[in-house]
Parts: sequence; structure tokens; C-alpha cells
Amino acid sequence: MRRAEIAVGVLFLLSTGSFLIGSGMLNPILHGADLLRHVESNRTSVITGLLLELINAIAVVGIAMLLQPILKKHHESFAWGYFASRVMESVLLIVSLIGPLILLVLSKQSIPMGTSSGEFLKAAGSLAVEAHFLLFDMAMIVLSIGSLLFCYILYRSRLVPRLLSIVGFIGYVGLLASSSLSIIGLNTGSLLYIPGAVFEIVLPVWLIAKGFNLRTKGA
Repeated sequence: MRRAEIAVGVLFLLSTGSFLIGSGMLNPILHGADLLRHVESNRTSVITGLLLELINAIAVVGIAMLLQPILKKHHESFAWGYFASRVMESVLLIVSLIGPLILLVLSKQSIPMGTSSGEFLKAAGSLAVEAHFLLFDMAMIVLSIGSLLFCYILYRSRLVPRLLSIVGFIGYVGLLASSSLSIIGLNTGSLLYIPGAVFEIVLPVWLIAKGFNLRTKGA
């Protein structure tokens, strides 16, 4: 059990770190002007960012698999809900990577942008970017809903300090709101991400240092 707790903590940190670095490399390129030329001149950064985001997608499934035997002892249906949400999140994240992969293929074409073929490639590239971010927002909505179930189990069972569970609740409500608004075209900035980021850093550190409080059955 102690090894599983440490492994969950490490995977949380790996997931968070790989996503932050990967998206930090990828997103400025996807938001850049003259998209296809920008992708072509930054192929190494795009590929590295994609690999890091793939690591994140794989890590979240590992987290779900390791937590399932622990969480189901306290609320089996919510534990399965959390497990399913993380698998769905991983699938959506992996599918979202197809968009940047398409950009890598399109960027190899040497068709002048002023021609009709060039304009088609430009439009296809923009569509690939929109699909990438739409799928990401969908993944974050699924993550938020599942993680609210996760935080409820933590709060009810007192597996970690209740204050940490409350921070998680606030963080995932913020993420749910931000991602939902993003889908309809409203950008809320990074403010709503802060409580969730705090939770996903403090929780794994707590698990590595102390682990779950398995002596309580909840209230």
C-alpha cells in the first residue's frame, strides 16, 4: 500500500510536470501567426511537446488504476466514476494530439499560401488547432467531474486533511467552469486554474511524504 501511495504521488507530479512543459512548448506555436511555417520551423519543439503530453495522458490512467483499490473501499460507485473519468480524459487527450500531428504533415507541403491550395492548407491547419483545443477542453470537463467525485471520497473518508479536499473541490469547480466557458468561446484566463494546481501539487507531495490516513473510515 505504501508503495502504491508513493507511486500515485510520483505519477501526479509526472502528469502535472509533463503537461506544463509540453503545453508550454506546444501552445505558443499553435497560437502563432503563419501557423504552418511556424510549425515547420519548430518541428523539434512540436514533437517534444506532443511526447510530453502523451506521457501526461498515460500517467493519468496509471493514477486511476492505482487509486481504484483504495477508493472503492470508501465509496465504490464514486471510485468507479473517478476511474472512468480518468480513462476518458486520457483517450480525449490522446485523440487531441492528432491535430498537431496533422499540422506536422501539412507544414511539409511547399505550396505558396496565396494560391487556392495554400489557402486550403491554411484552413485545414486552423481546423486542426481548433479541434486540438476543443478536445482538450472536453478532457478537462471530464477530469473535473470525475475529480469532484474523488475529492468527495477524500473529504468523507478523511484519507487526507479535509482542508486539502476542500481546495480540490474549489479547484475542480474552477476548472469545470473555465473549460466549459472556453468551449463557448469565453477565455477566463489562468486564475480559475490556481486552486486546482495547488491541489495537484500538494496532494502528491503529501502522499509521498505521509500517505493516506487509512485508520479512519470517514464521517
